[in-house]
Amino acid sequence: MAHNQVVASEKGKFVISLDFEINWGVRDQQTLAQYGPNLLGVRQAVPAMLALFAEYKLRVTWATVGLLFFANKREMLAHLPTVRPEYADPKLSPYLALDAVGEDEASDPYHFGLSLIEQIRRTPGQEMATHTFCHYYCLERGQTPEAFRHDLQAAQRIATEQGLDLRSLVFPRNQHNSSYLSICQELGITSYRGNEASWIYKERNEEEQTLYKRGARLLDAYVNLSGHNCHAMSDIARSFPYNIPASRFLRPWSGRMKALEGLRLKRILSGMEHAARRGLVFHLWWHPHNFGANLPENMAVLQRIAEHYQHLQTAYGMESLSMRDIADRLQLQQSLPA
Repeated sequence: MAHNQVVASEKGKFVISLDFEINWGVRDQQTLAQYGPNLLGVRQAVPAMLALFAEYKLRVTWATVGLLFFANKREMLAHLPTVRPEYADPKLSPYLALDAVGEDEASDPYHFGLSLIEQIRRTPGQEMATHTFCHYYCLERGQTPEAFRHDLQAAQRIATEQGLDLRSLVFPRNQHNSSYLSICQELGITSYRGNEASWIYKERNEEEQTLYKRGARLLDAYVNLSGHNCHAMSDIARSFPYNIPASRFLRPWSGRMKALEGLRLKRILSGMEHAARRGLVFHLWWHPHNFGANLPENMAVLQRIAEHYQHLQTAYGMESLSMRDIADRLQLQQSLPA
């Protein structure tokens, strides 16, 4: 096969989505004493990532928790949904912990993110998407479709007030609930990030998180257990809202796992190459707070990924697209006469 020959007529697509949540995404798992430095590090990580995305012309989806959109606590409290999830495990609800939230971003950088959102909006090619309003858990006991609808409406409302139109969704903790897709469609969502097909990534609530599955997912970051998890646009087009499944989680750089860094990077780069050669979609994701510690090491890895994308773009015509770009393109294709 010639070096630059692509198997499919479709060009490969490189999708990046970020779960932007600061403390709203980890507050029920880690304390600020434990994880605070990573969360504060988001303030340096976001501008660093944006600069790299701009340099390499990477179009990226920022799935952002709605509670980050406010300038101060008074505004936040005025925009809370009237119907809220009543989880069987009350510690999952951020609404029961609002007393701990400070007055504004300057005094509480863990719970406000408006200045970072503004930086994202100023950077070309970045899509603002939703990670629900309150980091809503769609598979936990006690939550309901009605509470989910109110949550998503609250996220859309504050975004609309700021001139944003949220079309893509990432389910918090990857708790993809297919019975909620009709609500997503009703509220204007055109795409979401589904999970990898392998059993080790199957939708799960916190009670079903087994050490065995966690260990398998960790191993899969270094050794190809679950395949490349790449998908054809024609497969994505079969259902709506469009499921643009995850291919790989970009785990943060770890000093303890330093000896395996080459394997971790190779696993990602080979998946990207597989997609580029076959005209498939490769979807990489992580959280900004994963880069909140060891920022130089994490950025060096991201630069290697960006450089590889540039190589694949030259060799095979691979494109960088946001989740919304994919959905818009599919909707346009499907609206054209046959």
